Amino acid sequence: MIDARRLRTLQAVADHRTVTAAAAALYLTPSAVSQQIAALEQETGHKVLARDNRGARLTPVGEILLRHAGAVIAELERAEAEVAAYTSGAAGEVTVAAFATGISVVLAPAITALGETSPGIRVRVRDVEGDESLPMVLDGRADIAVAVEYRGAPSAGDLRLVRVPLYAEPFDAVLPRRHRLARAGAVPVADLADDLWIGPYPGNPCHDVMVLACEYAGFRPRLAHSSDDFRAVVALAAAGAGVALVPRSALRDMDLSQVAVRPVDGVAATRRVFAAVRCGAEEHPLFRPVLEALSAAAERVPSGDPVTVQGPTGHPAPSQPIGSGIGTTS
Repeated sequence: MIDARRLRTLQAVADHRTVTAAAAALYLTPSAVSQQIAALEQETGHKVLARDNRGARLTPVGEILLRHAGAVIAELERAEAEVAAYTSGAAGEVTVAAFATGISVVLAPAITALGETSPGIRVRVRDVEGDESLPMVLDGRADIAVAVEYRGAPSAGDLRLVRVPLYAEPFDAVLPRRHRLARAGAVPVADLADDLWIGPYPGNPCHDVMVLACEYAGFRPRLAHSSDDFRAVVALAAAGAGVALVPRSALRDMDLSQVAVRPVDGVAATRRVFAAVRCGAEEHPLFRPVLEALSAAAERVPSGDPVTVQGPTGHPAPSQPIGSGIGTTS
């Protein structure tokens, strides 16, 4: 009989491409991962991995096992959820991996609500970039992810994960106060093609949104300055170092007196935020209240009025409706 733990190990190697990376994700040594793979090969009587200078790839038998691994692991998750429900597992720790703005917008309010409705649940927060939380859930390093769409993300149809939509928000243009478009009501992204840009590093989902918005407008942004901290991005824009697209919720409660914040005209960049758990674990008595609290917090996220800032003349900046959004592709 095939050991399900070894299927998890095979899945991690397939996700991370090397034995060493899979071992780090699973908190094992590379030799322990190799031993698990060797045991799986002994159980099946077939090689499941082929190794070369570029890493490890699945053999045809390995691909067959991987296709079944997701269903097997999901059933085990459901079994654990039912056992936990039977023993009324209303107390315990849930690890949630989330990006910084997601923590402040939905996770922190959810924790406050859980203190009233489910005081036995302790939430352990892991602050990670938006593209790191889903792999942490798949590897078992986190129970729930608060994530965003990004290039290379597991697709919405990935059977290993269950998604719960939370909220979507537009990106606003952040300009130096003396920028030629600082007085505009709404800024077409195409009109910023000749500017220097400030934005997150490649790999950050918000970098993908920025690049896609610019590509949709017919150009590739000249990224002169990089930071994953939006306060630093706004400070650089205030210094006249360039222009930026920043998620609307990240701008709230910032000092925006030295920049001009304008809605984006036409097709606007959009960040879509969702929670995710491993398939089969969505009804776990510890996870379900957290997911419900996140959904309730998301319902209270401001729906989209542009951040109110003062224009260069000291009067409120005019605004226009945001167009339909484009997000990152998976």
